[in-house]
Amino acid sequence: MSSERVVVPSGELRELERWFEDRLFGLAALAPLLRDERVSEVMVNGTRGVWVERDGRLEETGIRFADPDEILVLIERLVAPLGRRIDLATPLVDARLPDGSRVHAVIPPISLHGPVLTIRRFASRPLTPDDLVRLGTCSRETMDLLVAAVRQRRTILVSGGTSSGKTTTLNALGYAIGERERVVTIEDAAELRLPQPNVVALETRAPSVEGTGAVDVRALLRAALRMRPDRIVVGEVRGGEALDMLQAMNTGHRGSLTTAHANGAYHALLRVETMALMGGVDLPLAAIREQIRRGVDLVVHQERGEDGRRRIVEIAELVIGDGDGYALRSVAA
Repeated sequence: MSSERVVVPSGELRELERWFEDRLFGLAALAPLLRDERVSEVMVNGTRGVWVERDGRLEETGIRFADPDEILVLIERLVAPLGRRIDLATPLVDARLPDGSRVHAVIPPISLHGPVLTIRRFASRPLTPDDLVRLGTCSRETMDLLVAAVRQRRTILVSGGTSSGKTTTLNALGYAIGERERVVTIEDAAELRLPQPNVVALETRAPSVEGTGAVDVRALLRAALRMRPDRIVVGEVRGGEALDMLQAMNTGHRGSLTTAHANGAYHALLRVETMALMGGVDLPLAAIREQIRRGVDLVVHQERGEDGRRRIVEIAELVIGDGDGYALRSVAA
């Protein structure tokens, strides 16, 4: 019986080793996608296919999982080391990986066509104001205006739709905060990376399986006020915490920054108004509107175009006007 020795070039051997590692211990067919620096998001739609956002555009990859259990294994590999679980009692999970990437998973019966997995990759390096100008998010003149507004301690609300780049812009504006200022950041899933030395980063906590131990944005806002912050940066306001944020803006914490989902600058103020009304405090609408008028200085609205680029399309300044609504003056676009 003869035997032949097969010599595999070192480069091919490493590729073969990586292939086995990905399938035995890693993320299988998803691993190469997550190694691609141009990919910012990976979306597994059950057994119906895998999509990615590459260079700002959605693309179908051609990858398909034949067995839903394969996807469940990948989800378990991601969330189990984080102390999270996903099962019939807890059919959806939202978590942050050690590298900062965000994972969201939903399984049947909530998801009708098999397990759904979304991974939003954490950028290797946060973008600065100069980066946003280079990428075409806004002009140099517009960015200079925004940087000056941050340095003048003007309170800024960044608005836009899903995946319009709100958090990226928020983080870039944070670079204009003074080195000697104490900043407290509050997020549902930590994404902000500010360069200042005196930054306290807080992150909400979901309730345990028993339904206890939750820490929400409102609780963290109240905690932040006891930390002697010069500025408070809230990753996104989604509900009643908008009222707490407004009160912080109006009680000596000028120059704070936050984001909100909205379709335009004026709509962003209406959204904040609605969310503040959800705060459970019996305040008349007129009082909340006055808090907004006195608390918010600028609204920066951005959108993602068909070409995948995120652009600032509107900057509006709140000015004193007549009536009960909001008077906005266009500053730049």
